[in-house]
Amino acid sequence: MEFVKEFATFLHQNGIIKFGDYTLASGKKSSYYVDLRLVPSYPHQFRRMIKHLQSLISEQIGFDNVDSVASVPTGGLVISSSLAYELVKPLVYVRSQAKDYGTGKLVEGIVKSGDRILLVDDVATTGGSVINGIKELKKAGAKITDAYVIVNRLEGAEKNLLQEGVTLHQILDIMQVAKILHEQKLIDDSVLDKVKRQVQS
Repeated sequence: MEFVKEFATFLHQNGIIKFGDYTLASGKKSSYYVDLRLVPSYPHQFRRMIKHLQSLISEQIGFDNVDSVASVPTGGLVISSSLAYELVKPLVYVRSQAKDYGTGKLVEGIVKSGDRILLVDDVATTGGSVINGIKELKKAGAKITDAYVIVNRLEGAEKNLLQEGVTLHQILDIMQVAKILHEQKLIDDSVLDKVKRQVQS
């Protein structure tokens, strides 16, 4: 829990999680913005995040149950490649759309039938991009039972992934972040309430 508190504070202090009024790529309005692509610019914190992710996976599912690590570019790819390197596991990734040249395939890397693949991404909202990745990997013959994200925005991803037979895990969710920052008086009641309302809507 100590890491989670420190990490939430670090994310806020460095503008990686910002509170305010934002419009997301989907066009949806949000009371906060998460840009985890900034984390690798802080190598010590990035390394601690990867190590924490590694220990969570070890405790929750065990490395023996993972043949390869996969991701969906671009946000999750930096995380999954660092994780695959630490675990000494093969890395594969799923493009959002096929290249219109070369082989034109969606899945990059080697996937053998029956491979147990762990999917990793940076942030989950509804889980759409992760689900697309899961479907493509399953078409290639992979088995996927678990996915990990750094921040869960708590807007349906967990339920949507369960429909695909995949359990979603996270380092932290947005309510945890907001509560930790609120306890430290880094955000006020109105910001906390806005986040609560967004999660419940």
